Amino acid sequence: MNVSEKKATASERKKKIKDRYKGADPSDIEVIPATVPDEVNLAEQKLKVAAYVRVSTQNDEQTSSFELQVNDFTDRINNNPNWEFAGIYSDEGISGTELSHRKGMLQLIEDVKAGKVQLVLAKSIARFARNTVDCLSVIEELKRNGVGVRFDENNLYTMDATGVMVLTLLASVAEEESRSKSFIMKWSVQRRFQKGIFLTPELLGYDKDEDGKLVINPSEAETVKVIYYLYVNGWSTREIADILTAYGRTTKLGNTEWDPSTINGIIDNERHCGDVVAQKTLTPDFKTHKAVKNTGQLPKYRKRDHHESIVDREVYNAAMLVRASSLYKRKKHALPVLSVVEDGILRGYVPIDRNWEGFSTKDYQMACESISNIGLQADTETNRKLNLKGYQLVNSTMFPSSEDLNLTISDGKMWFSTACLRKFSDVEYVELLINTVNNRLAIRPCEKDNPNAIHWGNLRNNKWVVKTSSCRGLAKVLFSLMSWEDDGKYRFKGRFMEKGNDKLLVFELEEPVITKIMEQVVVPDRPDGEQAEEIVVQETVKVYPASWAAAFGMPIMSVAHGNLLSQVHYAGDWDVLRPATIIEEMNALSSGRISELMSEAEEIMKGWDDNGGDESADQ
Repeated sequence: MNVSEKKATASERKKKIKDRYKGADPSDIEVIPATVPDEVNLAEQKLKVAAYVRVSTQNDEQTSSFELQVNDFTDRINNNPNWEFAGIYSDEGISGTELSHRKGMLQLIEDVKAGKVQLVLAKSIARFARNTVDCLSVIEELKRNGVGVRFDENNLYTMDATGVMVLTLLASVAEEESRSKSFIMKWSVQRRFQKGIFLTPELLGYDKDEDGKLVINPSEAETVKVIYYLYVNGWSTREIADILTAYGRTTKLGNTEWDPSTINGIIDNERHCGDVVAQKTLTPDFKTHKAVKNTGQLPKYRKRDHHESIVDREVYNAAMLVRASSLYKRKKHALPVLSVVEDGILRGYVPIDRNWEGFSTKDYQMACESISNIGLQADTETNRKLNLKGYQLVNSTMFPSSEDLNLTISDGKMWFSTACLRKFSDVEYVELLINTVNNRLAIRPCEKDNPNAIHWGNLRNNKWVVKTSSCRGLAKVLFSLMSWEDDGKYRFKGRFMEKGNDKLLVFELEEPVITKIMEQVVVPDRPDGEQAEEIVVQETVKVYPASWAAAFGMPIMSVAHGNLLSQVHYAGDWDVLRPATIIEEMNALSSGRISELMSEAEEIMKGWDDNGGDESADQ
């Protein structure tokens, strides 16, 4: 077939297609009209009819609207002889932007699936849902089960052919309206805060006067005081909750069963010390209404002395210190305080609770620097029998031994080598002190009841068994002070010092041996020459200080003049066990003040005993 014949064939084929699409004579086609359900058709059908009603708040105006909708739909369904009343499904005081919060809507969907409902009536799309996605998903779910929704406001029926198209447009408008209202409300609230107009919600310890201002409720204020006073004295929120439950004290909602979360909420609320902080939370998504903590996304607004306080601000601040260290293990002793050793060989050292995270690295530095001319002192020998010229002091880590004095910190835990324990003979409890000026840790013996006591080992059959202790607070301070990375195992070399009955262990922080897990990507060779898959190989390695690379050791004669333990002669008594002196200006509460608070709490609870715990007797 030549080119001209191919063109003729293609032209004939196109003509046949055009002739076919001209269609038949319309008079030869019988049209059977579609059955479009309308108001009349619905009213005449035998159906199980239900209604969905929702209002977003529980104020009086919305309550009236809610009741009117319920009454209207009930009457309409019951007055239609063809309809069977299938119930009113409702969500009162629930936002329409999030489906998961609406139990009434979810129950309606379940009953539709069960065949209990065949038609749903609703006032408007805005009342049905303000979230376009949720609205359409519910409509489709009902539609799959043969059930439509009839909206009064728009005369819209979702089983209609044009219903879904119109519904999509109107639901989008409803969602945008909800977004706009959310923005306006947020704007309004922020302007109120800027002008010092704060919300005054119900709060334990306070009532509201006729102007809506907070005034102290004496009986409830006693409960609040006991909560704070016990908390800063070392009681846990669980223990406090149990105490209040035992006394029959009531929450703001009138419950007599207390739980730790309620106690935490009361302790965290700055209003109890007379202050107000507004916009502590925010709602990023107007659809979900999920509040998140405001960590700087929006400004906060504080008003000090907004109303009369129940507890002093210093008590509140002390409670916040305790809250800041959630892993701190309270031991029924006073809130940890910063103190410093003022004299003796440990002059300038600050005792540290290994788990307490309430003090920052800067706090410890200020405490250490509060004592002038600090430093670890010891006697230096001036006469030597052996000429050590030419000898070098070699780091013992080069030659591991069971006699090594080591402290290891890793993953928030700490442990000492057995050799450390043996140096202190039968001492099971020691206290840890830090000096941020010369970057050293010191260990000295202490009694079991010392708030900072570390049970570093057990003596069994005259042999020491090392204990591993938590030390998250200590690790936090050290890693910040020395700018270390959080991963890895840090081992510190120790020196034992002894004079008479005074014994001391000192660990240098400057040059730890670090054990790390290093990763290396390996691509193995394949015999066929193809590209092999990469393999990640992990290797545990020890990392030594760069200064060790310069020499095998250091001249022994320089030890007394500036080595790891730079020392000067200390003529007086070592006084290793000298108590540290509290630095009053650096602590939220003094130990004396904490004791006073405990006494006041006990006095308040004694009054509860006298009236059988009945709060009404106090009012």
